[in-house]
Amino acid sequence: MEPSELRRAMAAGRATASALGLQADDAVVVHNSDRVALRLLPCDVLARVAPSGHLADSEFEVEVAHRLADVGAPAAELDPRIQPRIHVRDAFAVSLWTYYEPVGSEIAPADYADVLMRHHAALRQIDLDAPHFTDRVTAALKEVNDPERSPELPDSDRELLSTTLEGLSATISCDRTGDQLLHGEPHPGNLLNTRRGPLLVDLATCCRGPIEFDLAHAPEEVGEHYAGADHGLVQRCRALNWAMFSAWRWRRADQMPDRGHWRVEGLHRVRAALDRCALG
Repeated sequence: MEPSELRRAMAAGRATASALGLQADDAVVVHNSDRVALRLLPCDVLARVAPSGHLADSEFEVEVAHRLADVGAPAAELDPRIQPRIHVRDAFAVSLWTYYEPVGSEIAPADYADVLMRHHAALRQIDLDAPHFTDRVTAALKEVNDPERSPELPDSDRELLSTTLEGLSATISCDRTGDQLLHGEPHPGNLLNTRRGPLLVDLATCCRGPIEFDLAHAPEEVGEHYAGADHGLVQRCRALNWAMFSAWRWRRADQMPDRGHWRVEGLHRVRAALDRCALG
């Protein structure tokens, strides 16, 4: 978020918690992107604050968290002191979560794989109307194929991203018999090492697809510890994920910090991933 919007989001997060009887004298920014995560003190709550245009996504995330808590998934939980729902204030959608203090060092690949396997097993126990990962690809293609949405994307790179998104999406989704509910983006930034053990956060990305789509967001060594994973499919999903990542960075309205760097780096990662799966 831009500084002025961030200040409004922080005020909305604090006001929401205060109105619900929680003492929120201060707000510390934990993560700032298209939506912001705030640690509210002294009540020690994590507030996730998104522009109201993301209301449906925020409501979906709360529903996913509620369902996963019922089946004991290794995932972040909503604050138990507050009714599990979205609160709208000053054009922001606010949800309140348990704050987990990060502990320890980097999560080992075997432990990372174990968390994903347990999370996937929990997701198989719930019934949830979630989009297919190809819906996300379609949204990325709209950004890439419309020069008004991505005016600074060079023509050659536009063609690379469009071809990659269309081709890999069709290849990966041609057989959906193994599809299931997924986290959607279980990259290292969405896996916290806590006193309760590793927990997945950012549950709004839940979608349907092959488990390899999730594995492609994790470090490469993780897939070696996930029983039954198709490593060739993981590589294709990794290339597709980098293509989607790059598509978002070239959006006119993208607000990711250091966007200029990630525009260049994202395209480099796409080409490297294509080379690795022999599709470049």
